[in-house]
Amino acid sequence: VQLQASGGGLVQAGGSLRLSCATSGRTFSSYDMGWFRQAPGKEREFVAAITRSGTIIAYTDSVKGRFTISKDNVKNTVYLQMNSLKPEDTAVYYCGILRGGARNQAGSYSYWGQGTQVTVSS
Repeated sequence: VQLQASGGGLVQAGGSLRLSCATSGRTFSSYDMGWFRQAPGKEREFVAAITRSGTIIAYTDSVKGRFTISKDNVKNTVYLQMNSLKPEDTAVYYCGILRGGARNQAGSYSYWGQGTQVTVSS
């Protein structure tokens, strides 16, 4: 399984970006997925997660009301719509496939993509 994250860039505070994570493989619809981010010198932290059917969604508190995770099982892609971006959202964003355990823990995921850089200027 391969994951390819894209959509990052440089944006001013208050702006928006839409991240995509395209996944290879024939069983994408069976995957629970998650987005994490990692700023320089910090650990990878949970951002959002979505179940295989999209019926259960979770967010870290700092992005609630601003970010939206969604999943397209036809396009084998998971998205992260990010609005009202803040400088503290600056990080490399990664998508992963949940393999077991708590969905807000990086150790529960595998098949990380290469990440996409998001930089928010003040």
